[in-house]
Amino acid sequence: MNIRSYYLLLIIFLGCMSFAREAIPRLEIIEIDKGVFLHKSYSQVEGWGLVSANGLVVVNDHKAFIVDTPWSDRDTEKLVDWIRSKSYELLGSISTHSHDDRTAGIKWLNNHSIPTYATTLTNNILRDKGKAQARNSLEGNENALANGLLEVFYPGGGHTIDNVVVWLPKHQILFGGCFVRSRETEGLGYIGEAHIDKWPASAEKLLTNYSNAKIVVPGHGAVGDVELLRHTKYLAVKASSKAEKSIAKVLSE
Repeated sequence: MNIRSYYLLLIIFLGCMSFAREAIPRLEIIEIDKGVFLHKSYSQVEGWGLVSANGLVVVNDHKAFIVDTPWSDRDTEKLVDWIRSKSYELLGSISTHSHDDRTAGIKWLNNHSIPTYATTLTNNILRDKGKAQARNSLEGNENALANGLLEVFYPGGGHTIDNVVVWLPKHQILFGGCFVRSRETEGLGYIGEAHIDKWPASAEKLLTNYSNAKIVVPGHGAVGDVELLRHTKYLAVKASSKAEKSIAKVLSE
């Protein structure tokens, strides 16, 4: 290969790398209710392609709280910069389970002395995976943060064993995270760590507790209302029934 061909290939390679980086859309921040902002970040996920992830910034009296970090340090920094550009005091963040689309920014937040929260179960999973843990651990099935601005509830296993949801009583908004499926989905998404047998009963708890939710935010996809909880339960029951039939078939052979 002559030197000219080498440099041509190098330029093409660097150009492809640049395109790959640019292919990830920018962080989006959209107000969905007064003082409640949806942040949406993106990542290329093997087997799934380009995937968006939802989180929230909840603001009250010029104090802000993040529900789930964006999917990268870069977007976490951008989100914090946006919060500070509004002159909001950032009180901390809560991560709703251990996957990267919820926790990728924990290390960055810790390094910048911003309080981070997760359940003890989530922190234990992060520790076992060698990942950064939230500095504060929540015990029990129900917790309040920011003087009751956010209420954290553990419904039981579903998408993961450690998934929690966040209720905003002032706004009647439920952040369901990856436990809740968007209306356009026809399946449960990634189930590599799911507890499908528990998911229907856990979904019923959400329907019982948050039937008055005016907005429901799934971990991925479009925002909806309480119908998302019914849709999630339907998908979980369907998947659970299939699993039971498969087990019964194996046992009968």
